[in-house]
Amino acid sequence: MKFTLAASAATIAVLLTGGVTGVFLAFSVAVMPGLDAVKAGTAITAAQSMNQKILNPVFLTHFTGAPLAALATGGALLLLGQRSAAILFFVAAGIYLLGAFLPTMLVNVPLNEKLDATKIPSDPAEAARIWADFSSRWTPWNTLRAVSSVLSLLVMALGPYVWGRNH
Repeated sequence: MKFTLAASAATIAVLLTGGVTGVFLAFSVAVMPGLDAVKAGTAITAAQSMNQKILNPVFLTHFTGAPLAALATGGALLLLGQRSAAILFFVAAGIYLLGAFLPTMLVNVPLNEKLDATKIPSDPAEAARIWADFSSRWTPWNTLRAVSSVLSLLVMALGPYVWGRNH
């Protein structure tokens, strides 16, 4: 029973973290560069729409569930006496919380909310200024989220390997 719980939690943690990692990575390597390449008013409108659509059960389950599943896996592995593997899942959760979750809550969400409250100006130069200000601040923080999520996933992926070697 404990083995099944730990294996299920590990699988869920990896799947949730992989999913949210893909979202953050896609935004840094394709979505934001694509928006930067169109007219600023169009970019603002598109970003506002994405900000509203991202708040859905699938994304929120991945975003909040990834660290919770990693922590649950660590706890289950401790119950199995698999301290080294448990530590890897705890470290993975910490990396995600510090590098992805906190920046989201402290930087990206407030920037999204500010952009959502922005009325698109009729002056293209003003729209360009608004978009450039948003994109130049939002994208580096999103890239941190992507890199942190990738690192979290890599550390997490070592957990089953270590577990298997000690089992």
